[in-house]
Amino acid sequence: MPFRILILGSGGREHALAWKLARSQSTEHIYVCPGNGGTKREPKTSNIDLPIGDFARLVEFALKNNIDLVVPGPEQQLVDGVESHFHRVGIPVFGPSAQAAQMEGSKAFAKKFMARHSIPTAKYRVFEASQYEEAVKYVAECGHRVVLKASGLAAGKGVLIPEPEDAVAGLKEIMLDKAFGSAGDEVVVEELLVGPEISVLALSDGYTIVSLPAAQDHKRIGEGDTGLNTGGMGAYAPAPVATPEVMDQVMKHVLQPTISGMRREGFPFVGVLFVGLMLTSDGPKVLEYNVRFGDPETEALMLLLDEEIDFAAVLVACANHHLDSVDVSTRQGYAVSVVLASQGYPGNYQKGKRIDFSQPPQGVVVFHAGTQEVDGEILTSGGRVLAVTAYSPTLEEAVKSAYAGVDSVSFDGKTFRRDIAYRALNAVAESKTTSLTYAGAGVSIDAGNALVEAIKPYVRSTRRTGASAEIGGFGGLFDIRALEYTDPVLVSGTDGVGTKLRIAIASGIHDFIGIDLVAMSVNDLLAQGAEPLFFLDYYSCGKLHVEQTTKVIKSITDGCLEAGCALIGGETAEMPGMYADDDYDLAGFAVGAVERFHILPRPDITAGDVLIGLSSTGLHSNGYSLVRKIISRTGLTYSSACPWDENITLGRALLEPTAIYISQVLPLVKAGLIKGVSHITGGGFTENVPRVLPKDLGCYIDVATWPLPPIFKFLKDKGHVEALEMARTFNNGIGLIIVVEPYNVETVLEVLRRGKARVYRVGEVTSKPGVELRNLDTWM
Repeated sequence: MPFRILILGSGGREHALAWKLARSQSTEHIYVCPGNGGTKREPKTSNIDLPIGDFARLVEFALKNNIDLVVPGPEQQLVDGVESHFHRVGIPVFGPSAQAAQMEGSKAFAKKFMARHSIPTAKYRVFEASQYEEAVKYVAECGHRVVLKASGLAAGKGVLIPEPEDAVAGLKEIMLDKAFGSAGDEVVVEELLVGPEISVLALSDGYTIVSLPAAQDHKRIGEGDTGLNTGGMGAYAPAPVATPEVMDQVMKHVLQPTISGMRREGFPFVGVLFVGLMLTSDGPKVLEYNVRFGDPETEALMLLLDEEIDFAAVLVACANHHLDSVDVSTRQGYAVSVVLASQGYPGNYQKGKRIDFSQPPQGVVVFHAGTQEVDGEILTSGGRVLAVTAYSPTLEEAVKSAYAGVDSVSFDGKTFRRDIAYRALNAVAESKTTSLTYAGAGVSIDAGNALVEAIKPYVRSTRRTGASAEIGGFGGLFDIRALEYTDPVLVSGTDGVGTKLRIAIASGIHDFIGIDLVAMSVNDLLAQGAEPLFFLDYYSCGKLHVEQTTKVIKSITDGCLEAGCALIGGETAEMPGMYADDDYDLAGFAVGAVERFHILPRPDITAGDVLIGLSSTGLHSNGYSLVRKIISRTGLTYSSACPWDENITLGRALLEPTAIYISQVLPLVKAGLIKGVSHITGGGFTENVPRVLPKDLGCYIDVATWPLPPIFKFLKDKGHVEALEMARTFNNGIGLIIVVEPYNVETVLEVLRRGKARVYRVGEVTSKPGVELRNLDTWM
């Protein structure tokens, strides 16, 4: 269907949107309120003269003219709730509700949101105007340089980056002198981040989010980023520093968590989310959210969208919550936008200067910002007058074309920067002359060496008879003759941790995950009756963070100490491009030994043998894909208080490490008192217990013989998981089941009860194949 669209605003952003929408097949007509001297010259477009803040009159106009979509440009109208006025009469708006617009309208609100959802950002504190003395004390004692931000809307000017000695004066300027008016009623004091800055604009319908190419803006009035801050003197996209790996991190750790978090908190985001990010050494961190198209980024991005894309259909799909049904594609190449300003901007400047245009070069579009048409002439009417924008296959060509376009425009006092995209151009020039190194490719040998030195004391602590537990060589040695085995058989096991790692990475808790790695392998050895002898690990990552990796390796040695095996070697692989910078993966390999006559399961298991269960410490390392899906539906985050234990976070509760049963069970294996051991891992009871039974036998398990721990009750209730599905997915509080002859049960129970895990008599072996689960209704 043809769309009639109303755009609110008068700047270069609005002209660029009208320009692109006018080229959409589905666009019938565009009204721009109030528009400028350029918008009215676009095909299918006309300006209307109405007060942009008079929502009642705008709604009346929209109804009278059969408007199908409203596209607000400036943030003030969104914060003031323009969306609700049109929503009430059934007209879709490409823009967020007033509640969602708080992400830009209140920096304090946005920072608290980021903290709740573990979205990476600078350290911060929020102070009300009455807390001036507390703010001064914090600035003096925080130990880092600060950025001072008026929390409310301040027309892009409410940010101060003072020198350390000027920080208190900056607080006074905002909090006491009211330099930014009521916008400074709350002040955000945050850590000064260092690194390249990028702007990421992403379209969202509240569920799906699609990122456009990252841009870099130039805020200062003068070359080399000198002089006063402005609304933006130019931009280019895509920014080369925003590599595919960086954009992957931004999507995983910023954009998707933001959209999901807003939806879970009851104010889904519709429109374009504009995120300012600093690319720090620890990865991308959010500087601020904006809830509308940026200016001058939008001018460049409109030229990067595919020429055939139906942009009107895309915006309508967003507003109607089905963005996934349309194509949002961009073309290869670069776009550069150079802003032409009035002389004196961003201070005082004169208006009414006539602008003369000649034909711009091919691929160049001159977008109007602060202009108006009077008696057929285009005159200046604002500080930022025009945005000359060019597209080309290479950045160098795009810059050259943009400045050729600048030369095609003249007006008295024309002011512009001559170094737009200089950062990227310098990087391109440097890349052509700089010799490449392994470190330059993202792999740090120095970091690897530092890690080895950091973990050596932990590895040495796992020494045991037969192993030296020294790392740094080409392999690990183990002398099995040093052990008192008569007829040993070697047993091996390998495993990983699975998607539990996602929770460790998201929570920033890396102190326990290595115990899981060891436990999963050594408990499998125990199922063969074997004593763990030694362990090797494999750690792969996108970027080697020595402190984080040391925590992981230490936790592996903690697991080895509990299992009684030596960590005799491993591999650490730094693989940029294979993983995002913050991602890592783990795998482990354990070797054990068992006397040939003690190999489990024994062939003499028979009907009537008793099943004894040992308690788990929680989820162990299985079922986390389902767990994460359930958590995503609850509205909780990993930093939320744990629903069944308010003393810890939900993330910490979910990371409780897998129990290691070696010391509790192995003595009974060596004494010949156990016929079989089933490690309850993926597949739960129904898949794991039959693995130790003869094919013609089965068993019953009575789930009423032990209490279902709170974590499983929570998952069952919140995920609406059926009892049978629980039994074949999770361990449900029993991490190990052993098979014992009836006349040995009391002896075995007496020994087991001296260990850490609680012990329950849970069932028996039967003559009917399969697993019968009794009293499942007690879980309902």
